[in-house]
Amino acid sequence: MADYKDIVGTTVRSNAGNLTSAKDGELFYDSTNLDFIYKNQNVTSAGAWRTGGNLNVAKESVAGAGTQTAGLAFGGYNGTAVVNETEKYNGTAWTEVNNLNTARTYAAGAGTQASALCFGGFLDPGNTDINESWNGTSWTELADLNSVGNTLAGVGADNTSALAFGGSARTAENELWNGTAWTELANLNTGRSQLGGAGVATAALAFGGSSVTANTETWNGTSWTEVNNLNTARRQLAGAGASYTSVLAFGGETPGAAAVAITEKWNGTNWTEIADLGTARNHLAGTGTTSAGLAFGGLPITAATEEWNEPLGATQEFDLS
Repeated sequence: MADYKDIVGTTVRSNAGNLTSAKDGELFYDSTNLDFIYKNQNVTSAGAWRTGGNLNVAKESVAGAGTQTAGLAFGGYNGTAVVNETEKYNGTAWTEVNNLNTARTYAAGAGTQASALCFGGFLDPGNTDINESWNGTSWTELADLNSVGNTLAGVGADNTSALAFGGSARTAENELWNGTAWTELANLNTGRSQLGGAGVATAALAFGGSSVTANTETWNGTSWTEVNNLNTARRQLAGAGASYTSVLAFGGETPGAAAVAITEKWNGTNWTEIADLGTARNHLAGTGTTSAGLAFGGLPITAATEEWNEPLGATQEFDLS
């Protein structure tokens, strides 16, 4: 019969008393109390927002991409003018890098800090279908969207695969980017602008939007399906999540408030309200995941950045003797 070493590849560590250096998932033997102990992480809270480093330029209607520790912010409105500024985040501070070729606000973003897209948006005085690709150093203009629009949502893994949906005039349009061109696909069931989005090009979630709605839809790569609504109907909100089965929706505007701090989490079936943003705002950007999200910019015009974290919590000990 195989023993523990044969199965795991190592013997069980022995320690006189509690082994404080034991890692999550490690089994050890307490030779003092003659017990086998298994270490397991215990999630002790649902998560919370904490203050991050401010953007260099306060702005609203900014677009974003990337992760909590490698984020990208581009475009927006600084209270005086539509801007083309691009900033990258390292988990602590934002640094200004090369600008967009075309300044705009209300654009959508997708991808990573090293491989992103910026598409659609609003120029003074009208909408734009311009699409730009970021290679980690600079922006290059590529093939335009088929439908001109602003206040749309975008998701995608990198600058070769993205989905653009919704937008101005409460459109239901939905387009797929393959690295070369945009192709129109099946429309949203509910046309809307100022909506939130998360996921990737083949598995996305659309939620909220204007007129103020709680409507939520999932995209499976072929069609959109209406699913359970947000608890709080709102528009001008942001989202984070690498999968359409696990998404954060935060901020926005409700009929009774200019800006809200409400945060909700989607588990693939339902939305649950969780800890609020520290700064209530709408027209903000969001990126990252449901365990490590990032919120930045917004209206009232702000440079505030917040980081969402779901801690693993304290280590539990299970006596297996």
